[in-house]
Amino acid sequence: MHALLQRLLKTTAAYQVGDVVSKVFAVVLLPIYTRHVSESQYGVAELLMTGIVLLSILIRFGIGEALVRYHYADEDRARQDALARRATGFLLAATTVAAIPLAVFAQPLSELVLDRPDATVFRIAVLGLWAFTNLELAYALLRVDERARAYAVAAVSNVLLTIALTVYLVVAKDQEARGLLLGNYAASTVVLFGLWASMAGRLIPRRGGADHPGLHPLRRLLGFGLPTVPADASVYALNLVDRYYLFHRYGAATAGVYSIAVKLAGVTGFVARAFQYSWPPLAYSIKDDAEASRFYAFIATYYLFVTGWVVAGLLLLGRWFTRLLAAPAFFGAHTALPWLALGWSLYGLFVIFVVIAGRAEVTTRNFPAAAVGLAVNVVLLLALTPSLGIAGAGLALAGAYVAMLTVMRLLTRRLFQVAFEWRRIAQLALVLGGLAGAGELLLPTEGAAGFVSRALLALALPVVLGLTGFYRPDERALVRTLLARR
Repeated sequence: MHALLQRLLKTTAAYQVGDVVSKVFAVVLLPIYTRHVSESQYGVAELLMTGIVLLSILIRFGIGEALVRYHYADEDRARQDALARRATGFLLAATTVAAIPLAVFAQPLSELVLDRPDATVFRIAVLGLWAFTNLELAYALLRVDERARAYAVAAVSNVLLTIALTVYLVVAKDQEARGLLLGNYAASTVVLFGLWASMAGRLIPRRGGADHPGLHPLRRLLGFGLPTVPADASVYALNLVDRYYLFHRYGAATAGVYSIAVKLAGVTGFVARAFQYSWPPLAYSIKDDAEASRFYAFIATYYLFVTGWVVAGLLLLGRWFTRLLAAPAFFGAHTALPWLALGWSLYGLFVIFVVIAGRAEVTTRNFPAAAVGLAVNVVLLLALTPSLGIAGAGLALAGAYVAMLTVMRLLTRRLFQVAFEWRRIAQLALVLGGLAGAGELLLPTEGAAGFVSRALLALALPVVLGLTGFYRPDERALVRTLLARR
């Protein structure tokens, strides 16, 4: 358990480095961006960025998921390198074929998506689609090799270059949405070529060489990966359908304010993303089923502890957080902030269930759960936003994840037995959710007294958990051991 936890913490920390740097600079730069980019232009940029990720899921055909799964089929380096070449070459061809018609028909497509023609901003988004999709696979190659330092260097370089370009284009050149998009994806393109160059010995076969005879054929890779696409697309569509609906139903400005809430909820999102990247390689590498079952349950409990504490803090302090980091025109974002953070927290739990299905090589179970979640999200959006506005959209997202997790649990419980610690998970919900909810209702919502009382309550939540017997003796000993080793 100690060794597995150390591996998870090491890789998660490495995968968080880029996000941590990004979030730190976001704290500094968000007040600047929100004063140089209007609510409507911010809404345009965020809608396109979210759409890029959704399209990326569709055109990569699950090849990245197959790479992660079959990399551990054996330890033969020649087969692993051949698998990397096959996946990279396939995805490069697929993204290029998809990008050409999108760029050619940018004018009518931009009018369809944005309600107004803007071929330039749409073509920048197409570049983003190509670069982002291929970069995700390059990052996956680093993750399966557990090259944490190389991953961190690449991620931080991407962030710093993105910031430099975006500040120049948005602040100095007043490019608004175009500057936000081009700053992000020009940087990603540079980093992608740098990673390809660094992996040339692995990605370019030797002259006269051929794929290893034991390599899984492309048909088998797609057979594993393709069934994950509808599920992954449906899950990510939860992040697009709300913004698309708000954009076209209530206007680009409302979508822009909501996008700021999404951005601020990234304080939970960066934990979930790092977990999403670090968890599958480690989870698949555990050969013993009994050990894997115990470790999966343990990680689920403590993942919910960490992210649940953050969500509780955002519920209590979201008003001050938003006022500090965004221009006054975006202050309404605080109403959706805690619910979006809760959605991110639940997303990470969904990743555990995806790995359970992947361990059994039964990836077809993911889609029904994701489809139910998407349907619930749409229904709740229509029901809640007329009265609650963007807070209703955040609640709809959280409700969709609850429905999706319920179905996923029902569909995977017989594939691989994991004895989830339901009593302690309920304890987390009661203590963190109950006390934070009570504080939101009873404590002042403004002024120094409100901030101090709410901050003290947020800091006291782990202590209250301890008083209710949440922490086990072996866990306290494990923490002491890890700290001593550090």
